[in-house]
Amino acid sequence: MSATEHKPKPLPFVANFAAGAIAGISEILTFYPLDVVKTRIQLEKGKTQGLVGTFTSIVKQEGVGRLYRGLVPPLLLEAPKRAVKFAANDYWGKTFLDLAGEKKMTQNLSVVTGAAAGATESFVVVPFELVKIRLQDKNSVYKGPMDVVRQTVAKEGLLGLYAGMESTFWRHVYWNAGYFGTIYSVKAVLPKANTQNEQLMNNFVSGAIGGFAGTVVNTPFDVVKSRIQGTQKVPGVVPKYNWTYPAIMTIAREEGVAALYKGFVPKVLRLAPGGGVLLLVVEFTLGVFQEG
Repeated sequence: MSATEHKPKPLPFVANFAAGAIAGISEILTFYPLDVVKTRIQLEKGKTQGLVGTFTSIVKQEGVGRLYRGLVPPLLLEAPKRAVKFAANDYWGKTFLDLAGEKKMTQNLSVVTGAAAGATESFVVVPFELVKIRLQDKNSVYKGPMDVVRQTVAKEGLLGLYAGMESTFWRHVYWNAGYFGTIYSVKAVLPKANTQNEQLMNNFVSGAIGGFAGTVVNTPFDVVKSRIQGTQKVPGVVPKYNWTYPAIMTIAREEGVAALYKGFVPKVLRLAPGGGVLLLVVEFTLGVFQEG
């Protein structure tokens, strides 16, 4: 749903952009190690060690610092990524309301709005996601983010930084549709907030449930995205994981349907409460702008 729907007056694009940026940085600093564990599990072929085993293995074999490997790209990304997410959701929400001739957001419009926001967001995140995935890989030999960029461009050309664009597009479309669509539904059934603390709690609860729903829907697409971006292209060789839906079928056939949900536990442990933190911080920040 539109992040500003219940506000007495509309806020400018820059307010939604800033609120999303602040929320994104807050979320990534809190939950990043879970993202590293998730990526490691998704890149493993066959049986994995699971959440605890992978986490413990990383700490024992590579040190605690490895849990923050690749933090710089997503940290640089989170501000524009989350800012675009909420600003685009606000923009598309207003646009679809006008097109549909509606005055208030509906369930169907909230899902379509979220999907459009996710599609918009996907174009921003791809190069950052690719750098992050390649740094998080257990077998990574890169010295840092810029080394990934240099080697990728040298071997695959500038467009190599956009490997996985199609899978990233679907990942964000489905997550945002599930996230914002669920937020609309949950907020509709929660008790009306009479105080600011109750409002903040409602935002956290609806955002957390939305984060869970989005994760359930988009995890197979995230697994495929990690596989595509984690594999360097070899000239003249067609990548095993290339396009999203054929790759989903390949993984299901070779590793079983359950493999499409590899990394689900650390992913949902991050994005359920993370989704709550995002909405809470966004709404709180917009409230500050509203009063300013």
